[in-house]
Amino acid sequence: MKPIFKWIIGIAVFILLALTGSIWYFSNKWKPLLDTKIKQLVLQATDSLYTVHYEDIHVNLALGNLTIENLHLVPDSLVYKKLERMEKAPDNRFEITINKLKIKSFGIRKVLMDKELFLHDITVDTPTIHVINEVHRYNDTVGHGPKKPLYEKIKENLKKIHVEAINLNDIDFKYTQVQKGVQQDFEIKKVKVRIDDVLIDSTSEQDKQRFYHTKMIDIEVPGFTYKTPDGFYKIDFDKLKINSKDRNVLLTKVAYQPTLNKAAYYRKKGEGGSYVVFKMDTLQLAEFNFGQLSRDKKVYAQKAFLKNGQLSIYSDKHYKGTATRQIGNAPHMKLMQMSTRLGIDSLFLDNIGVSYSEMSDKYSQIGTITFDHTYGTILNVTNDSTKLLKQKLMRANLSTNFMNSGKLLTNFVFDMTSKVGAYTYKGSLGQMDLTVVNKMIRPLLNVEVKSGNLKRIVFDVWANDYRSKGTFKMDYNDLKVNILSETGDDGRREKKGFLSFMVNQVLFNPGNPDLYGKYTVGHINKHRDPYHPFFKAMWQSLLMGIKQCVGLGPEREAKLMNTADRVEKVVSGVEKAKKLFSGIFKKHKTAEELLKEEKEEEEKAAAKIEEKRKRDREKAEKELEKENPGS
Repeated sequence: MKPIFKWIIGIAVFILLALTGSIWYFSNKWKPLLDTKIKQLVLQATDSLYTVHYEDIHVNLALGNLTIENLHLVPDSLVYKKLERMEKAPDNRFEITINKLKIKSFGIRKVLMDKELFLHDITVDTPTIHVINEVHRYNDTVGHGPKKPLYEKIKENLKKIHVEAINLNDIDFKYTQVQKGVQQDFEIKKVKVRIDDVLIDSTSEQDKQRFYHTKMIDIEVPGFTYKTPDGFYKIDFDKLKINSKDRNVLLTKVAYQPTLNKAAYYRKKGEGGSYVVFKMDTLQLAEFNFGQLSRDKKVYAQKAFLKNGQLSIYSDKHYKGTATRQIGNAPHMKLMQMSTRLGIDSLFLDNIGVSYSEMSDKYSQIGTITFDHTYGTILNVTNDSTKLLKQKLMRANLSTNFMNSGKLLTNFVFDMTSKVGAYTYKGSLGQMDLTVVNKMIRPLLNVEVKSGNLKRIVFDVWANDYRSKGTFKMDYNDLKVNILSETGDDGRREKKGFLSFMVNQVLFNPGNPDLYGKYTVGHINKHRDPYHPFFKAMWQSLLMGIKQCVGLGPEREAKLMNTADRVEKVVSGVEKAKKLFSGIFKKHKTAEELLKEEKEEEEKAAAKIEEKRKRDREKAEKELEKENPGS
């Protein structure tokens, strides 16, 4: 029996050797055919702009596998220059290097005979992708007709391409922006991409269930940092995840913040302006319309979520900036001016903090106002004219804690189609101890609230870019304020007793209703200063209502300033008279000599104040130097 087994084994070995030899022979014979097809297909699909080169290609007919080593896809510079002369050059060029490209279940015969390409799996290891962006004006202004679909570019060589899965591992991505010959680069490392069910045929372009011919694109980008061209700011995030099947975009630990601390920032900039820090734990777009992004370049999502964030704005008034007109710069008007079409049905705010801090150029102290733990919904966030035909109003309903104390409820309505930026806002502020505002007014105004109980504020205002009108109601009692002197060398401030007494007893109403039961309603009718930003214009309007409710109308305010001047003059006059008579009777000096000495003393006192303010500023800047950037 042994000879029979030997024959069987021998025949089997012969068949395997013959099959292996045949596969090897045809693999090597088909390599040049495949090489020609690949390069021809790249040229046709890219209108001859790109060429492909690689070190080697390995074909395994038995398993239907294909491996390409050290692949390079590069743009042809001569072709690109020719396209520029014809005003047909694209804004983006790509340079791609792939260490190893592995393809499974590659039906070579079907490609060559039936012009159909089916691939089970493509794995791309450690690719490097370099995108060079150079904007050409004619791409925005010149119509080149409808863009030729990808299928139309390949149909002469292939009738159909179907890939079940594509995996790109550890992509190193570089983006270069070229403007007027100057290059600005940023890079992202270790990006992962998975693509499912890619189909390119005569029908896939119209398939609304697909995004760029795919059923699903999943992208994960790890930590990323980008510095703005001027070097003052950086943008970073911890992770970005995009999934076209789930229609979801997720950013975590997002931050936009300066690269310098406050003192160094203003020193380097040399002018006024805002020092802005924005941090967000989660930013998410849900039900994102990837189809409209690819077809119409529109950013549409049913829902957007901002969670656990903080917006901090700081201004150092020692540095002056050039005043610019703010007409047309309201938030809803800026949204309408965006070139990108945006449409978000509902934007949800979940625990967002907002603060504004300002360093006084007079006292070198920092006053701060805060809106803590903000929650709310903004509806119809869009600048798309087709959407605005159906609903032209953007609405915001917000709840926050003013100075981490009183509950502030506000409702904004913005007319997105108004040429004058029309909007309304109304709301209420609940019960709170008024001394909490000292954190804001004491450093900036040298005034403090000694006592005061706010029961409720209610406001209702109509406004546009040029004026605001409305009503303001403020219920409070036991209001007393202190007028303070400038800080001494020990950092303490003394109360100006007589002036404080005059303000409390003569000018301010201690409550509303007042002691006689009279209730005062503030009537807002404010013409906007065109150089005031949007939120400052809002504050000035509300301040008009506050002043009227506390009894400080225009007449009383003028009276307060005159009273303060008179008190200072009386006190100063008494001191001068005392010194004058003392000098005449004790030192036998003439009145002219004494007046001259008085003038010199005033100049010395003024210089002393200026020197003190200079030291205060230097001290404040040293404290700011200790802070980290973005704090």
